[in-house]
Amino acid sequence: MKFGEYFKPMLLTEVNKSFDDDEYLYELKFDGIRATIHVSPSTFIIYNRNGYDITYLYPELKDIQKNVKDKCIFDGEIVSFENTYPSFSKLQQRSHTKDKSKIAAFAENEPVCFVVFDCLYKNKKLITLPLIERKKVLEKFKDSNYFIKVQYTLKEGNKLFKKVKKANLEGIVAKKINSEYEINTRTRNWLKIKNFKDEEFYVGGYIDTKAKTSLLLGEYRDNKFYFVGKVSITRTRDIYNKLARMKKKSKSPFYEYQEKNAKYVNPKLKCEVTYLERTKCNNLRQPVFKRSTKKEG
Repeated sequence: MKFGEYFKPMLLTEVNKSFDDDEYLYELKFDGIRATIHVSPSTFIIYNRNGYDITYLYPELKDIQKNVKDKCIFDGEIVSFENTYPSFSKLQQRSHTKDKSKIAAFAENEPVCFVVFDCLYKNKKLITLPLIERKKVLEKFKDSNYFIKVQYTLKEGNKLFKKVKKANLEGIVAKKINSEYEINTRTRNWLKIKNFKDEEFYVGGYIDTKAKTSLLLGEYRDNKFYFVGKVSITRTRDIYNKLARMKKKSKSPFYEYQEKNAKYVNPKLKCEVTYLERTKCNNLRQPVFKRSTKKEG
């Protein structure tokens, strides 16, 4: 690791359930863009996790320089808030903007924030220090409108996860207190527990490719059948055999949604899907097929 040069950040392993453990600290998981920021009074560079320099996209974050007197590297998430809640869909719109005047308008009117959870460098490498010691270094930096330190709790992961579910937030992160920072490693010393939701949806059709089958999911709202997303399944699933035997429709059953190469059916079959959240368009984020459910009619 060198100040000013990209390195692949330490990644988390996903687990299904929250837990309590004296060897871990627990933080909120923020739904944003993972980034490392290299900053000094004369330097400011933002790298995303894939190594792209994205400094130009978030000019408002340069304000962080006011808070730094040394050469520092911070690890965290770029987050866009809406009504005090992180909004990934709002952030996506921002991150896809290339026009300089639009970027400047976003920075002025809808600024992002860097939610920081680690300090990896302060005039020297800190990655071999235990996490709890790096947290103490991080505590020396003041919060601002653009730089917010993640708060953590000790031992009580289950209690924090219950609060997250109640508030409908993305999830929590569990990190071993004594863990070093492992560059370019997906480690089990850092764990993420996401707050997934389970819900049933009708299947209005499917798309077959050589690699996979995708179910087209929908729901009824105001007597109209709306598309909410796709979920992949294997062809060994019973629901696939049922769909293959059903009479195909020439027109899409979805309201204002048509997909090329789709095979449409009457939306009678239902399945249960796990997903992270809904987008502004009501589409499912990160849907995963769980099981087929009752047949209607």
